[in-house]
Amino acid sequence: MRNLDHTELLTELKATMELNLDRHLAIAKEWHPHDYIPWDEGRNFAAMGGDDWDESQSSLSDLARTAMITNLLTEDNLPSYHRGLADNFSLDGAWGTWVGRWTAEENRHGIVMRDYLVVTRAVDPVELERARMQHMTTGVDAPMDGANFLHSVAYVTLQELATRVSHRNTGHACGDPVADRMLARIAADENLHMIFYRNLGEAALDLTPDQTVRAIADVVTDFAMPGLNMPNFRKNAMSLAKHGIYDLRQHLDEVLMPVLRKWRIFDRTDFGPGGEQDRDRLAAFVEQLGVKATKFEESRDRLLARESARAELVS
Repeated sequence: MRNLDHTELLTELKATMELNLDRHLAIAKEWHPHDYIPWDEGRNFAAMGGDDWDESQSSLSDLARTAMITNLLTEDNLPSYHRGLADNFSLDGAWGTWVGRWTAEENRHGIVMRDYLVVTRAVDPVELERARMQHMTTGVDAPMDGANFLHSVAYVTLQELATRVSHRNTGHACGDPVADRMLARIAADENLHMIFYRNLGEAALDLTPDQTVRAIADVVTDFAMPGLNMPNFRKNAMSLAKHGIYDLRQHLDEVLMPVLRKWRIFDRTDFGPGGEQDRDRLAAFVEQLGVKATKFEESRDRLLARESARAELVS
């Protein structure tokens, strides 16, 4: 029941890492960002003799633009995530191969989303670039920074699944089959990444159950999306939750509980006294989150009903 240090964890989980790296490389589908962009919709901006952006050129709703920008800026901060993952994993052997491969795959997401938004004039490219500069300069204080290996595994498992949900719902909100297809492709990547980290977490639970469930409980009870430091994040996050892009209910039912069930957190019999306490902490948090999700849904429904009634009066 003793805690394993970083080197011992990497050594004991090396075979699991190698197995899952091979699995990922065998099933990951090659794709190219340029194949998902409607290039024939592109035209020059003023610096090249064309016209600069104005809102009338965008075919996306305010909600879709907010969701796309939030998702893209999240992907943009990839250097922060790479650094955190490299620090908590390793750049040696299969560990380093995975960190590099994951970074390269995630980078494709930012490439294709930005190309789509600029080519289709869906958002103001000047404001988008300013937001990127600000967000990347600030960086992101994700739990991977300064945490240990097990915290990193728990966090990225949940974050990858949360991102998959957000991308798919954003694709639907765009009302554009091109955007929907693009974001479905990105979401498929995120799902494979989630499975990779989830399998690593499962092996860690079998190896050192008390130590791992403590890390999981720490991450779950203090979880925040990695875009927390981006401009207007809290305001935009509330808008996305209000309109069903990513809310508390989705976080609980589509992200948190599927992962906890896969890890058999509430069914395991190998926890010691400390692990049992952390499992109880998780159970209490899940119950509380369910109450909060229900209250949010009820409040949101009332708000949307009022807005709908006002709109009918105006029309």
